[in-house]
Amino acid sequence: MQDKVLYEYAVIRVVPRVEREEFLNVGIILYCSKQGFLGTKIQVNQERFKAFPCTVETAELMEYFRIWERICKGGKDGGAIGLLPIASRFRWLTSTRSTIIQTSKVHPGFCIGASETLECLFQELVI
Repeated sequence: MQDKVLYEYAVIRVVPRVEREEFLNVGIILYCSKQGFLGTKIQVNQERFKAFPCTVETAELMEYFRIWERICKGGKDGGAIGLLPIASRFRWLTSTRSTIIQTSKVHPGFCIGASETLECLFQELVI
């Protein structure tokens, strides 16, 4: 039997108007140190998104999420943040901020496979 390893995750949220504190869960970011894994899974439900008063276009929002994905992968494509160690990239992406893209608090758990756990959390908390 494989040993379970610690992972951390946060729910990625779109907050169309920060002052209203309304949000839509659109994704998951998951970090597992032991497996060297940092990944996101994001999907914006257009129907739900349009129900919120918003000044940002969906295309612009999706470009922000593509940047998040590049940061998770690491390297030059992720800019200066993408060059940081994997744990620092996770902490940077999940830090508290007052912008249109926010995350929940970070939650821990144990898993065997980080990518499979990312998919399960996405199905449970976003879809």
